[in-house]
Amino acid sequence: MRTINSTLARNSIYELIDKTNENSEPITITGKRGNAVLVSEDDWRAIQETLFLVSIPNMRESIIAGMKEPISKCSNKIVW
Repeated sequence: MRTINSTLARNSIYELIDKTNENSEPITITGKRGNAVLVSEDDWRAIQETLFLVSIPNMRESIIAGMKEPISKCSNKIVW
């Protein structure tokens, strides 16, 4: 993960946003009053979705069991 100070981040914010979106690599921004991490919106949404899914009881186990299920045992019927 790349780390830069807040002065440099302020001077190059548009470039940082572009690079973060292109590479999906977070950037740590350090400052006198604390640090922050810049992540792309897509990555942030993925993190939030993951946190939501793992908060559901037994969801992790269900996903693992589903990944072990042979494709031949899966339905090809689409349910809306």
